[in-house]
Amino acid sequence: MALDRRGFLAATAITVAGVPLLGLTPAQAVTPEVAKHPFPSGDTVRVLVTGDAGTGTATQWAVADAARAAHARAPFGLALGLGDNIYEHGPDGPGDVQFADKFENPNHGLDFPWLMVLGNHDNSSALPGDGGWLLRGNDEVAYHALSARWWMPSRYYSVRVPEQNPVVEFFVLDINPAAAYLPPLDPYWSGTGVFMAEQAAWLDRALAESPARWKVACTHQPFWSNGPHGDAGRYEGLTVEPVNGVHVRRFLDEHVLGRCQLLFSGHDHTLQVLEPGPGTRGTVQLVSGAAAKTATGSQTAGTGTHPARFDTRHQLGFMVAEFRRGGIELEVVTVDPGSGAAASEFRGALA
Repeated sequence: MALDRRGFLAATAITVAGVPLLGLTPAQAVTPEVAKHPFPSGDTVRVLVTGDAGTGTATQWAVADAARAAHARAPFGLALGLGDNIYEHGPDGPGDVQFADKFENPNHGLDFPWLMVLGNHDNSSALPGDGGWLLRGNDEVAYHALSARWWMPSRYYSVRVPEQNPVVEFFVLDINPAAAYLPPLDPYWSGTGVFMAEQAAWLDRALAESPARWKVACTHQPFWSNGPHGDAGRYEGLTVEPVNGVHVRRFLDEHVLGRCQLLFSGHDHTLQVLEPGPGTRGTVQLVSGAAAKTATGSQTAGTGTHPARFDTRHQLGFMVAEFRRGGIELEVVTVDPGSGAAASEFRGALA
């Protein structure tokens, strides 16, 4: 897997007909053309947390069915989709039928805002997941205008819930340029280039100005992970920079850790509730990337050995996070792919 993912990034990832592919920032946010589902307005915010879902396969449907059953018992106010939304290569334009097959149809009845994160498979070029065609990510931003559920007005953004006197603010980040398996030829997209520098400056301001009780960062690639991809700075067990994710590690270390209480990520097809430590300055890393695939049979062992309150690589599932002003509660739900039976495997307070 590691060798494939370190394959070349196509030169076409740099320009289209000579026009630079600029990142879509909050200042360039897409305007909806349809009525969007409203965000919660109360003091309790119940969130479905799912990642790496976009396969359109029976396993995605099984997890979505379990989420529908949970929603019927205790309604969700919104969802986090932690990237790899359209496997294996990402969409071909905002009108691609894959949005229906791999998002809208499996998630029918889950009618609330889905805060979507860009993943490496959403930006594929020559190889699945190479992260080498960033224009595909812009297609997912454009889809924000067309879907009542899908919320991705720009490549990175934040949402306060509720808007006034927020209980929680979600900071959705696009760190794919810093996680590319080969650095892009255009310095604009490099791990220390203009796009990442502008995102860092925006995030610093947004965090400083946030009045929310809880601040939550959402990425595709994690800072810490006990799964096959491993930790930022040691992705795939590599030591060679920057393909080992060193720029991801530095970005998250400098701009997220110690400033957000939680960091939700996908990428590894696992469910992990990791213990915070000095290395995260109190930020809790959670990995929820098992909404359609598991890491069972992975050829890499993973580099993380972090203490965890819950950690599985062979079960499908999702997380449920409930935010109140007085605390955060988390539940991990696993799903049997054959029977569709769901089980609550972990419940606990995160803050």
